[in-house]
Amino acid sequence: MSEILCEWLNQEVKTSQTVSPKSFAKAFSSGYLIGEVLHKFELQDDFMEFSQSSVSSAKLNNFSRLEPTLHLLGVQFDQKVASNIITEKPGAATKLLYQLYTALQKKKKSGLTGAEMQTMQPLSTMRLQNMKSEAFRDRLRNLIPRQTDFNLMRVTHKFQEKYVLMKEDVVRMQSEKLEKFQKLKEQQRCFNIEKQRLSRRRQNEIMAKIQAAIIQIPKPTSNRTLKAIEAQKMMKKKREAEDVANEIMEFEALLKKDLQAKESTPKASLDTAAQTTADLLSTYSDDDYIKKIQKRLKEDAFAREQREKRRRRLLMDQLIAHEAQEEAYREEQLINRLMRQSQQERRIAVQLMHVRHEKEVLWQNRIFREKQYEERRLKDFQDALDREGALARQAKLEFEEQAIREREVHEHIAVERAQALYQKHYLACAEILDQILDLSTKVAEYRLLTNNLIPHKIMHDWKELFFHGKPIYEQASIKDLPAKPSAEQLIEMEKRDLLDNNDYEEYKNMVGEWALPEEMIESLPPSNNCILGHVVHRLTEKSLPPQVESTESEVPSCAIKGCILGKTFSGKTTAVNALEKDFPVQVLSIDTLLREAIKACHDNETVSEALLIQHEAEEKAPSELHSSESQDLQSKFSLDLLSEEAFPETEDKTTLSSDTNKTPKAEEIKLSDSVSKLTVRAQLGAKSEKLLKKGKSVSDTLLVNIMVNAINQIPVDQGWVLDGFPMTLNQAELLEQALTGCTRNLMELEEKKARIFTLAVDPITAKDVPLSPAVFDFVMLLDISDNSSLGRMNDIMAKAFSTETCHEDVNQRVAARKPDTDGDQNLRDQIQHRIIGFLENWPLLEQWFTEPENILIKINAEVDKESLCQKVKEMFTSEVVKKENKVKQKLEEKEAAKKEAASLAESPPLPPPPPPPEPEKEKEAHPQHERPKASAKGKPAPEAPRGKQDSPPEGKGKKGDTALKRKGSVKGKLSGGKASGRKSPAESTVLSPTPIGPPPPKPGSEEWVYVNEPIPEDMPSFLAPYWELIERSYANSIKLVLRNLREDQHIVLAFLYEIRTSFQQFLRRPDQKQDFVSQWQADFNSLPEDLWDDEETKAELHERVNDLRDRLWDICDARKEEAEQERLDIISNSWLQDSTGILINNFFSLMQAELNRFQDTRRLLQDYYKGMEGKIPLEENKKFTRLPLVQLDTKEILESQFRIPLVSRISISTDLAVSKPKSKAILKGKTDYSLEKVELNFETDEKLIMDTWQQASSAVSHMVAAEVHQRLLEEEKENQPAETKEKSPQMNVNKKNKKEPPKKKLPDKKEKGKSPPTAEATPITLSPEDMMEMEKKNELRLKIKEEHIAALQFEEIATQFRLELIKIKALAFLEDLVTKVVEVYKLLEKWLGERYLREMASVEKLTEIARYHIETSTKIQNELYLDQDGFFINGDIKVFPDPPPPVRPPPVEREENGTLTIEQLDTLRDQFSDIAPKGIIGNKLFADILLDLVTLNLGTNSLPSSWMHLTQPEFQELTSLITVNSELVDWRKFLLVTSLPWPIPLEEELLETLQRFKAVDAEQSGTVTYEQYMQAGLWFTEDEDIKIPENPLEPLPFNRLEHLIQFFFRLFADPEKDPPLLDYTQMLLYFASHPNPEEGVYRALSVAIGTHIFQPIELVPLPIDQTYFFTDESPLQDYSEPEENFLNALREFREEREEKEQEIPENPNTEKISLETLLNVFGAQNKAQDANRFAYHLRAENAYLENFMKVFEDLGAKNLEPIEVAVLLKHPFIQDLISSYPGYKIPDIKLILQRSEHVQGSDEERSPSRLTEDRK
Repeated sequence: MSEILCEWLNQEVKTSQTVSPKSFAKAFSSGYLIGEVLHKFELQDDFMEFSQSSVSSAKLNNFSRLEPTLHLLGVQFDQKVASNIITEKPGAATKLLYQLYTALQKKKKSGLTGAEMQTMQPLSTMRLQNMKSEAFRDRLRNLIPRQTDFNLMRVTHKFQEKYVLMKEDVVRMQSEKLEKFQKLKEQQRCFNIEKQRLSRRRQNEIMAKIQAAIIQIPKPTSNRTLKAIEAQKMMKKKREAEDVANEIMEFEALLKKDLQAKESTPKASLDTAAQTTADLLSTYSDDDYIKKIQKRLKEDAFAREQREKRRRRLLMDQLIAHEAQEEAYREEQLINRLMRQSQQERRIAVQLMHVRHEKEVLWQNRIFREKQYEERRLKDFQDALDREGALARQAKLEFEEQAIREREVHEHIAVERAQALYQKHYLACAEILDQILDLSTKVAEYRLLTNNLIPHKIMHDWKELFFHGKPIYEQASIKDLPAKPSAEQLIEMEKRDLLDNNDYEEYKNMVGEWALPEEMIESLPPSNNCILGHVVHRLTEKSLPPQVESTESEVPSCAIKGCILGKTFSGKTTAVNALEKDFPVQVLSIDTLLREAIKACHDNETVSEALLIQHEAEEKAPSELHSSESQDLQSKFSLDLLSEEAFPETEDKTTLSSDTNKTPKAEEIKLSDSVSKLTVRAQLGAKSEKLLKKGKSVSDTLLVNIMVNAINQIPVDQGWVLDGFPMTLNQAELLEQALTGCTRNLMELEEKKARIFTLAVDPITAKDVPLSPAVFDFVMLLDISDNSSLGRMNDIMAKAFSTETCHEDVNQRVAARKPDTDGDQNLRDQIQHRIIGFLENWPLLEQWFTEPENILIKINAEVDKESLCQKVKEMFTSEVVKKENKVKQKLEEKEAAKKEAASLAESPPLPPPPPPPEPEKEKEAHPQHERPKASAKGKPAPEAPRGKQDSPPEGKGKKGDTALKRKGSVKGKLSGGKASGRKSPAESTVLSPTPIGPPPPKPGSEEWVYVNEPIPEDMPSFLAPYWELIERSYANSIKLVLRNLREDQHIVLAFLYEIRTSFQQFLRRPDQKQDFVSQWQADFNSLPEDLWDDEETKAELHERVNDLRDRLWDICDARKEEAEQERLDIISNSWLQDSTGILINNFFSLMQAELNRFQDTRRLLQDYYKGMEGKIPLEENKKFTRLPLVQLDTKEILESQFRIPLVSRISISTDLAVSKPKSKAILKGKTDYSLEKVELNFETDEKLIMDTWQQASSAVSHMVAAEVHQRLLEEEKENQPAETKEKSPQMNVNKKNKKEPPKKKLPDKKEKGKSPPTAEATPITLSPEDMMEMEKKNELRLKIKEEHIAALQFEEIATQFRLELIKIKALAFLEDLVTKVVEVYKLLEKWLGERYLREMASVEKLTEIARYHIETSTKIQNELYLDQDGFFINGDIKVFPDPPPPVRPPPVEREENGTLTIEQLDTLRDQFSDIAPKGIIGNKLFADILLDLVTLNLGTNSLPSSWMHLTQPEFQELTSLITVNSELVDWRKFLLVTSLPWPIPLEEELLETLQRFKAVDAEQSGTVTYEQYMQAGLWFTEDEDIKIPENPLEPLPFNRLEHLIQFFFRLFADPEKDPPLLDYTQMLLYFASHPNPEEGVYRALSVAIGTHIFQPIELVPLPIDQTYFFTDESPLQDYSEPEENFLNALREFREEREEKEQEIPENPNTEKISLETLLNVFGAQNKAQDANRFAYHLRAENAYLENFMKVFEDLGAKNLEPIEVAVLLKHPFIQDLISSYPGYKIPDIKLILQRSEHVQGSDEERSPSRLTEDRK
């Protein structure tokens, strides 16, 4: 029963919860499902109040609401039944549900609803039922426990269950424990039984063995004679014979008895037979028969006798056989007795047998055991092999996994390195981007400051800061630096120094901002004073300590030196081994050398052997002295390194001592002392081992020492190649220092030191520092990827692992594997670190080996071994050839240099050379300062010899040199010029003819030989620092001034910008014009309306406007005057004067720095040449020339208080009252008298600069002239004694004319200084030696004088040029500053005038607006806003509100061609829903309702006017068109038809609309709310072409389609639900209707299934009378436009249908349809019906159901399961039903209305009585 109920509930009723027989009572205990079942059958209207909760209150509520409904159905239900159901008693819910099922089936058959059943009950019954319900509720409340009690009971029940479970667990545990105990006891008993059985068995076996070993021998009788034995035998035989005889007798007696018994029995039988026979004979009297019987009887008796004989014979045979057997047994016994031995012998025999048996068993056991041992050994060996194989496989897998892990670790490390590199690049890019951003913002800021004209100098400084990575903006202030500046302050100081150095370089090189103007380029002086450079160089060399020259090897070696580098497993060792086999080179590996050094330390290797071998080599081969000396040198160097290695932690690099180049003598080495000393290698090994024992790594210094020591042991002529060394940059630097004696860092320091003095350079000694000799001739890199390196390691380890399997013994293999495994593990652990170390160090090494000379060779090592070795050999061969070519080239150069020197020595020069200085002096003058160099093998790098005469010129191609060559020599006297007028005695006595040759060289030229006479020893010690002080003070002064100029430029730009912005703010200051305008507007709008058109009022208003304008103009004039006064105050400010004064002082400081440098240089040259002449330098009491500066303040201060004189600018400006005309005027355009003072000050400043420049230039010229005059006076004093001794008659006029003074003043002074001889003195005879000495002294004095004056003239020209350049730049800077300021002043004036004009124009606009409104008599609603210089009408602000706009009337729908309006449709819907809420109404009632609406006043507004003329037959005809069957009408379909025209949907549109509804319906309940309905929408939308009328009083057009969409929801929704729900499938079935009913059925099927259903092609076409409404042949053509559109849509629909019929696929309609869906399609419009109309449609529905079930059964659907649509459509019943079903046809009601109108037009108007009659 419960299964039937469950199937009914789950399949037919479809409850929300699936019910099963097991959970039946629990599912219905709350009463919710019972209410749901009743609600499904429309009996429980308050189902929304039910609760699914299981609390007692919810159950009480549910069952209280169920009780009336169940009593209404007649179901027996009281509080006891409810209590049983609530408490889930078995069978209670099932019984109630069965009663409910039967009652609902009855109700379904009756077709009554719940409301109808209630109305059918009497009123008294209903009241009684209500009372019973109240009483039921009270009693049920008492029966049902409270929720708290129920919870308590539940908790109690829970704990009781828990208690029961615990109790069961305890019992179960006890039983398990008992069972376990019993089981153990049983096991013990079985064990004891088995033990006893085994013991008994063992005991029995032992007893059996004992019994088998013991033989029981009976005791012999006392008489052992033969007689006794014979007697006994005879007695036994007798006894046996008697026994046999007795048995025979007994047997015979028994036989006799048997025979007698048998004989007596036949006789009696014979007698009986005879008597019988006689009787028979007497009866039959047959004799023959009797005879035969008698004969047979005789034969039987004979046969018996014979059998008896045979039995006896058989017994006799058996007796004989028995006797024979007994005899044989007796004989055997006798034999056994005869053969019996003694008991002892038998025991011995048994024991022997046992021993033999045991030996046999032992032997068999031993064989078996040996066989077992052999099998065990074979098994163990096989197991070991299997285990080893498994271990090998496992190891292989682990090895592969380890390789994979290593690769992953490497990839991870590579990713981390890439990320770190990316992070580094990202940070660098971010920093650069920040700097770009700072530069952009700075440029934008200064574009604002400079009006988009940034000075070139400022932009250049920013670029320098940007390129050097310095911040553009100031980070911190450096005015007051603390003792420890911060990082930001240090950065600012670096920025300042960078800009200062750049400015100084530009100033010194005269480029950039200090570029020469065009007029000064032609007069460019020499850039270098060669004489001063020579002087400074000589002083510097004298002040420095002497240096020892390094020796060079005359014959360079052809031995090649190199190294091969690469990652681990790149093939370095393989390559160097291949080179060692094929070439005579020595391979050095640092690992091998380190091990050998440690071994030498362990072996206590001493020096004695090495020295003995060395002495023998020296004796045998004296030609190899150079080689041995070089080895000793390297040995000493290694020892020095060892002494320095005492502190390896604090030492970074190893340097050579000054004694490195000293070659130790072999005699100084004592063998006795060397015996106790360890070798260098042993000492290095000891130190390395000490570090390794401490767990530290060997330092780079130790490794380099070990490598150098190994290189020292190699012969000079043999090459060497390093294997994988150096590995770091530090090792490379240390190796270079050890093998060459110098490092690149020291070379760079030497180069910087050589270029310290930059103001004057000696072209002879100014050479580039020579490059250090290269350590390697080549460096090969075996390039290989990381993955290849790891792969090679794995291959090597795998190969080593595979070779381990060749061991014979497993233990040996395991033991042999341990060291290899440890080495492989170390290698595996170090491979990553090695690769990472190489990757980190290689970029630095690559840069080291490619600069300055690229010796790096890269080889791709990812090839096989042979190819790699071949490539390395090819590269090595090419490098050997290159080295040999280099050596040959050097030898050829040396030979050529020697030949050239010899040729120069042989050929004397054409001009007579000056007397050469003494060799000692020459050596002092030209010392060779070279760096000591220690070659790796005693072979220093070759260097070309440099002499005094062979020194090449500098050859830098500077402008100064070219100008010097172009202009000629410096203006000065040539060598010997002074001796022309005053000849020495030697010259007067010995005169040689003057040879014709080239002119003598000029001082400072390339051919000039400088005077290098000795100077006092203490002079260089103070002159060299003095020159350094000169250069330092000059550079610092120039940098300070240029820094001030740079900062002043920024200050000027900022100040000018501040002036512009402050003046603009001043012009924008607020005013009170808007207050006057607002007051005037308020007064204007406040006038009464009746005065607007008055002429006097208008005149008064115009007058007020004039007053307002005049007042605003006065405000503008006042503001203009204030702005002009502000501009004058700005102009009259003393800022410009102070700025120009600071600028002039800066340039004066530059001139002073140049002047100071000239004065210091003059004093240096004077002291130097005085010292060379051997004179005491004079102390000048005259102070240095000081240029005056401009006094910035007006305070009167005494001049004595200043170190520097000051010039007052006020006095200068007052003297220059009248300005002179200038070629370049600053003031352009109209004359501005406010700027006249600026122009006057500018001219005054120009004159001040010119005067100061003239003063500095004249001071330089005077100092040079004074020095020349001083020289002339000294010469006259020296020549005065000579003139008294001799007079020369001949005057050397030619030499005198060749003197070219540098200036015009010099010849006059020199001429004045001369005193020509007037009288001739008597000649004094001198010796030739004295004459030669005097001639040399005179020539030397003249040469010193000429060189001194030429140096001064060089300095004078350079200083004059610098002063002129400073003057030009000062004037340009001053003019630029004044021009910028004047432009700003003019810009202020321009802004002032433009603003004033704009303010006046805005007032005029305001006046025009005001006059317009006065003339038009309108108020000014929007605010008039006068914004300083602008005027506008503010549309956002209104001074008074707008009048309210007119309200547009709502849209009204009008009647058109008999179409019902939306309001009429809603009215009809309300009336029909009140009468028949389910949608079905009787046709007669429907016609009466329509007729009442027409005839009575009720229908005045309910129907259109065209409907008011319809008669009763027409209404009946109308009713028949929409009648579902003969009695019922669907009023929803009627309203749907009367609401036409609306767009009839296509089938695709219906399906799309259905899909949209399903998408909106998330719960898939089949219903939607109004919001979901509007969201999904229909196939048409509201009319978008509605035009809004321009007249606001005209109503908007009525949007019928929008209201129709809303009306359809109200029409088809269920109003009883809250909120109303719409069954969209039922609605779309209504819309599936079609003029062709058959087409409508197919459309409805498509909607019900959800997919398109194709119609069969063999369809009967529509008859003409059914289609006339949709064709153009209609009798009435007066359709409205919407109706025509409707007809056109139908025509298009038919055309599309015809096209789709041609596109039917091959297998259409494969979808399945269920019986319920089919009933829904053909009964959808009949399900809901009125309460009093239900009889006929129930019969029809039952008929449809029965027919459909029969159809499904005919089509083979078991259990009425869904079938395919194509199969269903082929059934005849379905085809007939589709062709004849009228439910989906759209009737044409327009024909009835048109016919009624046509009849009304022909006949007269009907009277109300006629209508009444028709109604009756």
